Amino acid sequence: MTVTRKLQVVDDEDDSALLKVAFASSDRTTVDQHFGSACAFVIYGVSPEQSKLLQVSEFGELSADVSEDKLSEKLDILDGCIAVYCRACGASAVRQLLVQGIQPVKVSEGTGIAELIGHLQQELREGPSSWLAKAMRSHQLAAGARFDDMEAEGWKE
Repeated sequence: MTVTRKLQVVDDEDDSALLKVAFASSDRTTVDQHFGSACAFVIYGVSPEQSKLLQVSEFGELSADVSEDKLSEKLDILDGCIAVYCRACGASAVRQLLVQGIQPVKVSEGTGIAELIGHLQQELREGPSSWLAKAMRSHQLAAGARFDDMEAEGWKE
């Protein structure tokens, strides 16, 4: 299994304040895939006020027996995401996602991505749940660490 196509949206906006969220989707509009056998991930940047498509990654044919090695590329694609919404996720994949700081979220077949983003934005506005609050803290710490690294390298604005 390898990434066969990857669309990344490039613009002049600073997306570092957006929380990256992934959706396992074959049609880019609904969550309809199991994490391990997902044929594609759609990644959005989300804030309380906005959401925007950041990336779509599609994968080649998968055999029925998804092994640990086959998950590594998917985990790499999700680097920097706080969550991945999917139909289901195996125990080994859940452990690997959590180690990376990515919360797997199981949803019903065919749940709309726009609906999920709307719920996430509402939660961000009204006060995040425990997993979301933890993810937001990690995201802020990672952003702060990037600036510390740039300053250590002598980077000046």
